[in-house]
Amino acid sequence: MSGTVYGIGLGPGDPELMTLKAARLIGEAKVIAYPTLAGGESFARSIAAAYIPEGTREIVMDVPMTVDRAPAQAAYDIGADAIRSALDAGEDVVVLCEGDPFFYGSFMYLFARLKRDYAVEVVPGVTSVTTCAAVAGMPMAARNEVVTILPAPELVGRLDRGHSMDVLHSADTLVVMKLGRHFARVRAAIDAAGLTEKAVYVERASTPHEVVLPLSKAPEKAPYFSMILIVKGADPWL
Repeated sequence: MSGTVYGIGLGPGDPELMTLKAARLIGEAKVIAYPTLAGGESFARSIAAAYIPEGTREIVMDVPMTVDRAPAQAAYDIGADAIRSALDAGEDVVVLCEGDPFFYGSFMYLFARLKRDYAVEVVPGVTSVTTCAAVAGMPMAARNEVVTILPAPELVGRLDRGHSMDVLHSADTLVVMKLGRHFARVRAAIDAAGLTEKAVYVERASTPHEVVLPLSKAPEKAPYFSMILIVKGADPWL
């Protein structure tokens, strides 16, 4: 009998935002797997650290953060092969994923490689978007309002194609995530659209390094784990 793969959503960073199911499965794990960036520490593992039993075997996937997708895909190929070996030996494997596994989550790349041959269970997690809305005190949508979520690289791409203003004006609520090196251009586009006063900048939500500021007062540089929320309605839920 092959083992089962569990894709565990860990939430945005605060271990107390993990679900009870996630904590239980991690606490029962004999084998865990998780990504790291450029050989550094794993953010996913740091969230789950208090729940990982002593003696648990760890499969570490070093995933490069590059524009070229090939190196990351190769890393997921290697990680999937290591997970297969454990599954074929009858061991369950718990894969740690910050946020939600199927919302820009690293687990989806392993899921694509393993789903045809093994039992896979996905445990949802609290997303970074809903966490940022909570810490900013910004209800995101009411009634029939439309929420648009854009990664910053996509918004910058639309800028280059001359279409960015369409999305900035069409959505009732706009979320721009994964700011990083694109922050300056995203910020300038929001300002040009006249939306800066409605925009809030959130960095590393729910962690000890959390920053919540009006976009007009945000720092010059932003990390990858940051986003901008724009809610255009004035208390539409009242």
